[in-house]
Amino acid sequence: MTTDVLNVPLDGEGFLVNRDDWSEAIAVQLARGDDFEMTGQVMEFINKARAMYDEDGVVPPIRIFAKKQGVSTKDLYDIFKKGPMKLICKWGGLPKPTGCV
Repeated sequence: MTTDVLNVPLDGEGFLVNRDDWSEAIAVQLARGDDFEMTGQVMEFINKARAMYDEDGVVPPIRIFAKKQGVSTKDLYDIFKKGPMKLICKWGGLPKPTGCV
């Protein structure tokens, strides 16, 4: 699946097929496609998750991610409304978290 707006290949769930296609501009477009307006705070979460992935080679579980960011999992759900790590990964060009269905 390729979206005309982005012109980068996406899988059936809207995740980037090639992680190297990611940029902050792509993240903004992916979020917009999910009817979400990107904020500086959300972009910071995305960049921190990408750094953790680069360091550990895995998507961090939400509890560990929240703790390292100094927020609660409830705070993340308040910001993202549903599936915070799934959206952070989707918009951040990271693999789908293993806990997500």
